[in-house]
Amino acid sequence: MPVVTVEMWEGRTPEQKKQLVKDLTEVFVKVGTSADAVHIILKDNAKSNWAQGGKLASEK
Repeated sequence: MPVVTVEMWEGRTPEQKKQLVKDLTEVFVKVGTSADAVHIILKDNAKSNWAQGGKLASEK
């Protein structure tokens, strides 16, 4: 049972998330995994909680 965790900035619509999980599941199905066995966890992060290069993403 694959478990996929996707961490991304908040702001995507429910439709975008539905498409993402559909596409990710299809990739696993192509390599022989049952769609029902694929678990996907989406974690929306505020830009103020994400940093790169010593700066918060909200500052860029």
